[in-house]
Amino acid sequence: MRGLWLAIWLALAPVAAFAGQAGDITVQQAWMRYLLPGIPAGGYMVLVNNSDYPATLTGASAAACSALMLHQSMNMGGTAMMMPVASVPVPAHGQAELVEGGYHLMCMAPKMKPGETITVTLAFGDGSTLAVHMPVYGAAGAP
Repeated sequence: MRGLWLAIWLALAPVAAFAGQAGDITVQQAWMRYLLPGIPAGGYMVLVNNSDYPATLTGASAAACSALMLHQSMNMGGTAMMMPVASVPVPAHGQAELVEGGYHLMCMAPKMKPGETITVTLAFGDGSTLAVHMPVYGAAGAP
């Protein structure tokens, strides 16, 4: 009987692991800015961590993007730059803002248009994922 319980626990352990960080994250104010087909689109949102433990956003994917990367805008000696980053920390009982001029998503070769809603899958450091539905706005941004 003990062996049976161990087998059940081992079978369910991977499922429990994926109920981690993403299950404690809520997303607010999510949207994409689309300009033109040859220009990358930007993705913005606020990630709110409702748990006692920090979370780490490690990536994102979307069918509407040939590649979707985490980026950060910075000012280096008076020069504005955008650089890819490996992750975005989301503190326990805190939030991470993906905003213009800071952390954001960079969608290469976007296949979307204003008025649509795209689905973006966020990936977290523990292997969990979270699907986010993001309205697409034009150059003026979110209303």
